[in-house]
Amino acid sequence: MRNELIELRDSIDNIDAAVVHMLAERFKCTQRVGRLKADHDLPPADPAREARQIARLRELAVSAKLDPAFAEKLLNFVIAEVIRHHETIARA
Repeated sequence: MRNELIELRDSIDNIDAAVVHMLAERFKCTQRVGRLKADHDLPPADPAREARQIARLRELAVSAKLDPAFAEKLLNFVIAEVIRHHETIARA
């Protein structure tokens, strides 16, 4: 049992590392979006796109057998951080 627990925890650690790296890549892209928005005087938030992304992520969550409400909460958290970054870029 102990070896199996260690193996599972190692897998979890690897997945967590991958999630962090994927989020870092996502934020690199959203930083570029923020600069484009600032350069063209576009608002930091895009509620229509955010709604489409939430709907899309909820569908992906269902197909992945993940709670869609959890997926939506996670995306809302990420979106809030992206908007904060875009606001900072726009003020610079």
